[in-house]
Amino acid sequence: MKTHKEIQAIARKTIDIEAQAIHNLTHYIDENFAVCVEKIINSRGRVVITGIGKSAIIAGKIVATLNSTGTPAIFMHAADAIHGDLGMLQKDDIAICISNSGNTPEIKVLTPMLKSLGNILIAMVGNLDSYLASQADLIINTTVEKEAVPGNPAPTSSTTAQLVMGDALAIALLECRGFSTDDFARYHPGGALGKQLYMKVQDIFAQNEKPQVDIHANIREVIFEISSKRLGATAVVENSQVKGIITDGDLRRMLQKGDDLQTLKASDIMSQKPKTIRRDILAVDALQIMRNNNITQLLVVDNGGYLGIIHLHDILKEGII
Repeated sequence: MKTHKEIQAIARKTIDIEAQAIHNLTHYIDENFAVCVEKIINSRGRVVITGIGKSAIIAGKIVATLNSTGTPAIFMHAADAIHGDLGMLQKDDIAICISNSGNTPEIKVLTPMLKSLGNILIAMVGNLDSYLASQADLIINTTVEKEAVPGNPAPTSSTTAQLVMGDALAIALLECRGFSTDDFARYHPGGALGKQLYMKVQDIFAQNEKPQVDIHANIREVIFEISSKRLGATAVVENSQVKGIITDGDLRRMLQKGDDLQTLKASDIMSQKPKTIRRDILAVDALQIMRNNNITQLLVVDNGGYLGIIHLHDILKEGII
């Protein structure tokens, strides 16, 4: 068994080797790479990415990244492609074949089949003298000096290089398309960014109770309403129009003043001109208003009419921060 220091040294060496492999990729971003980006941008089809073994796993990840950043892409396993799945390739699609050696049996069978269909073939390959490289229309070079494992029995640096080069391709395409955060959110509606750009106040506050008291309500009625609706506040209304808000804090300050509780009305302790928000405003904007004013609730209104309360905890629960 290795000592702890030896284990740490092995891990650091692995990271150093792979970091150097990634750094070397900058030398391979050449005219070929730029032409690949142009071909994909101008294509009316999809990007079909294929590979075998570990490269196939990397291909799947690159497909996911492309799809989420505005470039339609699908994964086609090289072994399945030569047994029928090649039918998923359409006329205007661009094929990217990922392989470190470029000489695996499946790749040697698949490559001429791809060429016969007339699709543009891009090789993301680590061996420029390979069969795949010789048959490709364009090459994205992912050569690495060595794998992190002694004797190179398993792909490590090579698959890391493929992964990073795939990200470089996706980001280049993203920026060339002018892909924005709004576009990204459209493809990620369930994510935090998507919620920030799409979720509105009306999507959240309607789940809550609607605490409200009349402007002439006594203190007992105010306390009951705040406690029963569990939002830490109640709106004070008159003829359905908001006149103020009473919060837990207002009640505590009232008790500290020692006023006669028997005679107090809602109008005596409410905060006038409370912070309000329309139902069609983004929830992230509601959050910013709360932060700027150091409050935890906003009254939701429509043309002055009271609709309910949106609470800080509701927004945070949705993952909007």
